[in-house]
Amino acid sequence: MEHVLDNPAWNALNSGNKELAYGNDQVKYFDGEVSPFVGLAETSEDNFRLLYELVDRESPVLFVTPKETTISAPWKQLVYIKGFQMVFEGDAPIYAPKYELKDLTNEHIPQMLDLTKLTNPGPFASRTIEFGHYKGIFDGDKLIAMAGHRLHPNEYIEISAVCTHPDHLGKGYARELLLYHINHIKAGNGIPFLHVRYDNERAIDVYESLGFRTRTEVYFYVLQKDKQEI
Repeated sequence: MEHVLDNPAWNALNSGNKELAYGNDQVKYFDGEVSPFVGLAETSEDNFRLLYELVDRESPVLFVTPKETTISAPWKQLVYIKGFQMVFEGDAPIYAPKYELKDLTNEHIPQMLDLTKLTNPGPFASRTIEFGHYKGIFDGDKLIAMAGHRLHPNEYIEISAVCTHPDHLGKGYARELLLYHINHIKAGNGIPFLHVRYDNERAIDVYESLGFRTRTEVYFYVLQKDKQEI
């Protein structure tokens, strides 16, 4: 039987993130200003074409799968990224706050966008905050670290946009944010998980030290409409 995390975007769009979903019973997607993620009930040429017909924007979409995939025309593959899907195992670690974590709201979006452009933790747009539960660490009025939630397939909740300003590395801010989110998710009977690039060894070491274990390899395909193929 297929695990819910074998098709995380599709299952999230049909469960924990369904209020943000567009599409039908075969393909679903988020508004581009929320997230580029798209989901297919099955990875097939017919569904890629159906997705092409339904998505009414020319900005890239992001398809994630645990299996290497041949992308069907009329989509044009822009980027292919290999990564790992990691799931938290065991009991929540002790969380003794060292820093003040503030709720991030719409007023912080400009700073959130600036920070993610600088650190590139993954796709982040003007409405990504709608996934919820974003927390930040500030130096005065300046946002210097943050993390929040993203995909929410059934009981699994993804921790995402974990990033720290380059001038403030080495202070344990990412670890602090991760500890908070792990405990918050576990307290609600959820299971934390996350995605990471295969070559981000520093982040993988931090995740493993906190109790995350690699479940599977995953492949991210950044796709864009190629009208010349029609």
